[in-house]
Amino acid sequence: MSPKDTASSSKSGGSSAFTPARIAVLALAVLAVIFIFENTRQVKIRLLIPEVTMPLYLALAAVFIIGGICGGYFVARRRK
Repeated sequence: MSPKDTASSSKSGGSSAFTPARIAVLALAVLAVIFIFENTRQVKIRLLIPEVTMPLYLALAAVFIIGGICGGYFVARRRK
């Protein structure tokens, strides 16, 4: 298969794995993970329950995961 064939097949309806939007989302996800693991000190958190002391990275990771689940839910609902 020549390079010309692969270029024409990707333009004829095949989706590229590296679109600008996917690259931006991947970059934001990487930055979020770096931010999470850079913040490791203990913090006090209170949300409708008594105060809990935990590493900040666990709280940030939990919020990141919950946000991903919510985002995935809304994307799935939009596709229907």
